[in-house]
This record gives sequence, structure tokens and C-alpha cells, in this order.
Amino acid sequence: MDLFLKYFKRRVKNLFKLSMFVFCGSMAIAKSPDNETVEQFIDRMVEVHDMDRTRLEGLFAKANRSQKIIDLMTSPAESKPWHEYRKIFISDARVKAGVEFWNKYHVELKRAEATFQVPASMIVGIIGIETYYGRIQGKIPVWDALFTLGFHYPPRGKFFRGELEQFLLLCKEQGWNELEPVGSYAGAMGMGQFISTSYREYAVDFDGDGKINLFDNPVDAIGSVANYFRRHKWRWGEPVAYPVTKSGQFASELESRRLKPVTTAGALKELGYDWKIDTLDEQGAGLYFFDQPEGKDAWVIFDNFYVITRYNRSPLYALAVFQFSQKVVAARAKNYWHN
Repeated sequence: MDLFLKYFKRRVKNLFKLSMFVFCGSMAIAKSPDNETVEQFIDRMVEVHDMDRTRLEGLFAKANRSQKIIDLMTSPAESKPWHEYRKIFISDARVKAGVEFWNKYHVELKRAEATFQVPASMIVGIIGIETYYGRIQGKIPVWDALFTLGFHYPPRGKFFRGELEQFLLLCKEQGWNELEPVGSYAGAMGMGQFISTSYREYAVDFDGDGKINLFDNPVDAIGSVANYFRRHKWRWGEPVAYPVTKSGQFASELESRRLKPVTTAGALKELGYDWKIDTLDEQGAGLYFFDQPEGKDAWVIFDNFYVITRYNRSPLYALAVFQFSQKVVAARAKNYWHN
């Protein structure tokens, strides 16, 4: 009996050890990079980037989780129907500000066109839609935004921890105090609303003063937006989008489910679609349908439309930028001839 009890106790002990091994193994899997903790993030920044642990711990001690940021992330403007979304950004006052901005910086915009092969209208359109030419850059501390979304918003936590990593590197490069920059609820900064990755990758010193400043320097913002579009393969002289003037067959099947064009202009025309600009048959094209109070508007979109969505992955955003830019072009031309 004693031998049996010893054997039984030994078996139970071994089974307990095995269960603990399995449990600990599952916990190790749960703490993968997809579920990185603040402590693990700090460890990685110290190991990979040789950052000061004490400084990082101090920064995180001052970080604030914001429910407002999470609420804004879960209900963005891009979730609205087109006719409501458009009203947010396209107004006579903003168009007027676009004309004034273009007139004031026409030399720099022309230089950006020549340097990056991106039209001034698109640069003016982006800066106007993003921040109303610097008037609305956001007031949320970037550190709090990226902390909140990186560690308290699981659907995109990994992405925003990556942006937090880039933000720390950006602050080190630029000599910024990490707690000072402010921006959007998603951590975008400056007149062009660049996230940290984009700031490090695409921002340029376009006025040659030895510094890159997208917060207060419109010239750097102009060059940086143009560089962003060039690097994302803007096609000079090619169309962006155009309203369909004649609908064809199989509209629902042809609607773009991805942001890239899914067919060609020639294929759409063979199916009965038409628009009022000349396009090559082999040119990439797609269809998007935008909600109006009654029914939908059909638009044919091209490769440059896709490039705009590299700035914001929304067809609503891309169409708003394009329509706004065209309104500024028309208003500026009208003012020019009237003067």
C-alpha cells in the first residue's frame, strides 16, 4: 500500500508539472508581439534601439489612456455616407482658403511640381482637406494617442505600437520632447497630418533651412506631400476619377472591392459605361458608387485615385480630395480672369 501511495503521489506530482508546463507555454504564446505589454515594448526599445530604460519608464508613467480616442477610432468620418462626408470638408470658405494658399505659395508649388511631378492642385487639396491649411492640426498629445491605441485598442494595437516606436525614433532624430507634439486622435501630425512612419520616410526640408518642420512651415509641408505622392507612384498627366455619364451592364459585379482599379477603361466601355474625358483602353480603371440622399453616383476611377488612398485608405477621402482640388482650381481661374 505504501508503495502504491508513493507511486500515486509521484504520478500526481508529474501530472501537475506537466499541466504547469502546458499552461506556461500557452501564456508564452499569448505574450507574442501581437499582445506586447508596455514592459515588453520598453525591453525591445532598449535592446533594439539602445534607448534609455529609465527615460522610457518615465514617459510611460505620464501616458494617459483616453476613451475619447478609442471612441473616435471606432466611429471615423469615413463611416458616414458620401453626401454627409463631403459636407465636412468641401465648403466655399475652405475653397477660398485654398485659393489664398495657392496664390501665396505659387512659386513653391510650381517648384514642387517640377521636382516631384505631382500637380499643385493635389498638394493644395491634401493640405486643405487634412488641416484647413494648418488651422486644424489636432490638439491631442501624440504620445497619449499612440499609447492609447497601441496598448488599449486590440484591433490595431500592433500597428500603433509600431507607430509609437517610430515616434520615439522621430523625437530622438528631431530633438523633440516626446510629450509636446500634438495632432489627431490617430497620432498624425503637422499641416499634412503625417503619421510617424510617414514623417520619417517622406518628410523633406523643402526650404533648405536644415530642418524638417511640418507643423509651422508650409513650404516643408508642400514638398513633403509632393514627395509622398511621388513615392507612391503618382502618374503625371493621367486622370484621377470622373463621373460616369452613361451606365452599363453588371454594375454591382464591376464595383471596385479593392482600392486598386480592377479592370480597364476599354473593358468598361465595352459594357456600356462612358465618361467625358479621353482615356486609353488599356488604362487601369474601376467603378465606385457613392451614396446620395436618393440613389448613388457612379464614378470611374484610375490609378491616381488609388495613389490618393495611400494617404487615407478610403474611397470617400480620395474623392473628397479630388473634388476639393478641382473646386480650388476653378475658383482660382475665375478669380484670375476677374482680376
